[in-house]
Amino acid sequence: MTLDIVTTVLAGAAILVGCVGIVVPVLPGSILIGIAALIWALVLGSAPVWTAFAVIAVLVALGMSASLILTGRRLKAEQVPNSSLLIGGLLAIVGFFVIPVVGLLVGFVAGLYLAEYLRRRDARAAWDSSWTAIKAAGIGIAVEFSCAAVAAGAFAVATVIHFFV
Repeated sequence: MTLDIVTTVLAGAAILVGCVGIVVPVLPGSILIGIAALIWALVLGSAPVWTAFAVIAVLVALGMSASLILTGRRLKAEQVPNSSLLIGGLLAIVGFFVIPVVGLLVGFVAGLYLAEYLRRRDARAAWDSSWTAIKAAGIGIAVEFSCAAVAAGAFAVATVIHFFV
């Protein structure tokens, strides 16, 4: 196997892990996709590969930015503090190890609700703000994943052009 093939296979695997990492926050996401594409472009060096890298870099930056902006705007409108998200994140990590498969999600929701309940002292208001935060996070993940999927498509097209055209 040549260095081009090995690099392409490893970069493709890293891009797939990055796509999964957007949905499952324990794994690295968009940044892994960008780094893998850069290394791939540096090793292969052809014009289609560099063009694909440019497209991938723009899509990764767009996805991360849109995710942060959309999520942040919704959380600010509902006045959900970062401390609630931090507690949700910490309990998500605990849940990941305590409950297989779904523990990350269960831990995040439980931690977020608990933090909001302690802050608001009203179960309904705590659930409403928690649900808003969950929807905001979901929208951010969906946008970032969509950009990552298109970036993976650009990688695939450039790979075909580099090796077969």
